[in-house]
Amino acid sequence: MELLRNFGHGLKTFGSDVAQGFFEITHNGFALVGLAVAVAAGVALARPDLRHTAEIELMGWLQERHIATTEAAWQPSEPGAIERATATNPAELPKQQAAVAFWISKKYRVAPEPVGALVAEAFEVGRKTKLDPTLILAIMAVESGFNPFAQSHVGAQGLMQVMTRVHTAKYERFGGTLAAFDPLTNLKVGVKVLQECIARAGSIEGGLRHYVGDALGEQGGAYAAKVMAEHARLFQVATGRALPPPEPRTIPAVAPAGGTRDAEPVQTTADETLVSLSNAS
Repeated sequence: MELLRNFGHGLKTFGSDVAQGFFEITHNGFALVGLAVAVAAGVALARPDLRHTAEIELMGWLQERHIATTEAAWQPSEPGAIERATATNPAELPKQQAAVAFWISKKYRVAPEPVGALVAEAFEVGRKTKLDPTLILAIMAVESGFNPFAQSHVGAQGLMQVMTRVHTAKYERFGGTLAAFDPLTNLKVGVKVLQECIARAGSIEGGLRHYVGDALGEQGGAYAAKVMAEHARLFQVATGRALPPPEPRTIPAVAPAGGTRDAEPVQTTADETLVSLSNAS
């Protein structure tokens, strides 16, 4: 029993000694920190230049911390945003397509990357529909100046100025009429409308007149001539023929020539005799 009491007393003494030593070490440590702060303050008071430098560094550090904290709070991370972008590096496209993309970018003052995506899609859709892709691009140029959000006073919308309320059914497979403002969807729907117009008229020029809604009028003829002229220029660029550098210009989003459009969709098929650029070149 005496042995146990002695052991307990020794353990209590050991614990007390350890606690006292920890207190002294901690106390001495705080004392050293306090002494260092006091010395630093004394030096700062004696040397205004050092105090000024320290203040500048401290403020800089505080501002950096504030900016970092603020940015972390209001800037969410969206790594998937790149997948929603309608853009392609034109330098990675085939030679024909790259030449057309850069030419359009310069002439219409639009970024080459989204134009690259439109050019690539026009060539792919043109291959499938047997329509010259430079004709598709020429319609975009005349209709909207490559503005995917353009709208005329009669309600034609998007790159190819499709009458959304008339061709609602064509947008159903794309999720609805709001897809009119998705550049690639508008391109596909516009080409479908163009196919039907060409089949109805029996020729490209006649189809363009129907496309603009003025099949027999002078405005329809002027519109068709304008599109065909731009088509010829783009075709030359695509086939590597020399052209003067385009004069940069911006086309406003206004109603196209005629301004009426077809009153109802045409339910005919495309003329399969149209030749694509890929075959012509």
